[in-house]
Amino acid sequence: MSTSTSHSSSLNHGYLIAFASAVVLSTTAIFIRYLTLTYAIPPLVLAFWRDAFVTATLLAVLRLLNPHLLHVAPHHLPYLVIYGFVLALFNATWTLSVTLNGAAVSTVMAYCSAGFTALLGWRFLKETLDWGKILAVILSLTGCLLVSGALDQTVWHANLLGIMTGFLSGLCYAIYSLMGRSAAQRGLNPWTTLLYTFGFAAIILMMFNLSSNGFLPGAASKPADFLWLGNALAGWGILFLLAAGPTVIGFGLYNTSLSYLPSSIVNLIATLEPAFTTISAYFLFRERLDSIQLIGGLMILGSVIFLRIHESRLASRSLSVA
Repeated sequence: MSTSTSHSSSLNHGYLIAFASAVVLSTTAIFIRYLTLTYAIPPLVLAFWRDAFVTATLLAVLRLLNPHLLHVAPHHLPYLVIYGFVLALFNATWTLSVTLNGAAVSTVMAYCSAGFTALLGWRFLKETLDWGKILAVILSLTGCLLVSGALDQTVWHANLLGIMTGFLSGLCYAIYSLMGRSAAQRGLNPWTTLLYTFGFAAIILMMFNLSSNGFLPGAASKPADFLWLGNALAGWGILFLLAAGPTVIGFGLYNTSLSYLPSSIVNLIATLEPAFTTISAYFLFRERLDSIQLIGGLMILGSVIFLRIHESRLASRSLSVA
């Protein structure tokens, strides 16, 4: 087999794996929407069990396949606790956003994280903020305003919490992504990072629920709410699939695709996730985006694609100069 044929085969594998990752990850909001509609489980209780099941799944898989990934240097633990706290905030706001806004709107709004990431990266990681990134930020945040319906004053009265959680989920996702970059720079294995961040996030979400006293929206009102699903075995099974499927398998496929393709290409393919979620939400829950929301969604996705292409061109120029 020639080198070019082998390279082409490798690229095909990469594209298929990255595409599968986007499909799997797109079902996250669908699972959450189904559980909240069918069982009315409090969103923060759902978020706790999701993180707990992810942690249990990763513990079992890593212990079986690569036990040394279970260990982390003690000096990394404080950072991982903070990282877990950010993940807990993201999972809490994301789950609440899906409950209040629906699967389609919440998924599209989460992608405004691209704009937040550019701003936060410039402020805290000393990354450049050129005209391309500024344009992407404007497109992203404007798109979020349109998708959330925030330009309609009546929506602020009817769904203020939904708008706020939608934006917060995007902001938390951006911070989570930046901390992922920092974790890689610290030499932490991505699977080890995933295990510890989800483990600490589960503990923090348990504390959120136990200490809320009805203050936090969507939290447990009493300890017994942790067993909200009771003897509903189907509900528990779907909750476990949410963790072991979209989260663990989705991230696993995403990481695997990075061994075949550049991260810029993988990230571009990942932008298909909101489209898949929107299609699934339409057929399963009859959710649909109106024309203004569709325009906003296209602006958000366009900003992500533009930003990835812009960053790729900048990187190519840097390499050519070097």
